[in-house]
Amino acid sequence: MGESVKILYVSSEITPYLPEDTISVAGRYMPQAAQENGIEIRAFMPKYGLINERRNQLHEVIRLSGMNIVVNDLDRPLIIKVASIQQARMQVYFIENEDYFKRKFLYTDEKGKFFADNDERAIFFARGMLETVKKLRWQPSIIHCGGWVTHLVPLYLKMSYRTDPIFANSKIVLSLYDEISKEKFSSGFVKKALMQGVTPADMDVLGNPNGINLAKLAVKYADGIILGSNNVNKEVLDYVAKRKLPTLPFTEISAGNASYTNKYIKFYDKLLKV
Repeated sequence: MGESVKILYVSSEITPYLPEDTISVAGRYMPQAAQENGIEIRAFMPKYGLINERRNQLHEVIRLSGMNIVVNDLDRPLIIKVASIQQARMQVYFIENEDYFKRKFLYTDEKGKFFADNDERAIFFARGMLETVKKLRWQPSIIHCGGWVTHLVPLYLKMSYRTDPIFANSKIVLSLYDEISKEKFSSGFVKKALMQGVTPADMDVLGNPNGINLAKLAVKYADGIILGSNNVNKEVLDYVAKRKLPTLPFTEISAGNASYTNKYIKFYDKLLKV
């Protein structure tokens, strides 16, 4: 891959800011591997309240903060923070809003109940991240999404931002994992997710707003699929097959495994040549 290739990594979780699991490890080590292969990268994740700002040395990026993102007819202030993973020589940008991300839990409350506003959190994160990249004036060749919180990004890119010069030529890669397949979102999810360029018909697969159908919505607008888990929901896998998308089979993801990172980079290269 040439030096002009730029990859935007959009992850629901990245370690060391959150505990290690399949998604957070991929979110941490895949960008580093790409960077070590001469690829320019940017990485984004939500700024959850359980992330220790002092220990991880987060600081606000004033020039990028200050926008408002409208969700469910309310203006929500967008704050952008950044931190560095020194050993990887890599920066991570954080999307923050006190209403959505200050709580000390990820996706469920202390009793294990899925947050009622998780749909709005995903909407805010997707829109806030895309507007921040626009403000950076940074044109990604590939946008790699991982984790359910990122699953609205492909829709917005292909419908709302498709003529934007920042994103017009970007390829969308989607990593699928075994997550939230049994969770349900609010009945108003589709209405709340609407924005310029997006109609209810564009979100037809989200008629029943649950984790499976949100994953299918992301698949609908992706250019390539990576199986990040060996246990991706069968209904989602069948939808991938129906879409006939280029698909990279599952490879074990771990901090010390270079095999998957090499395969991912070759997959990026293949997509860029299509």
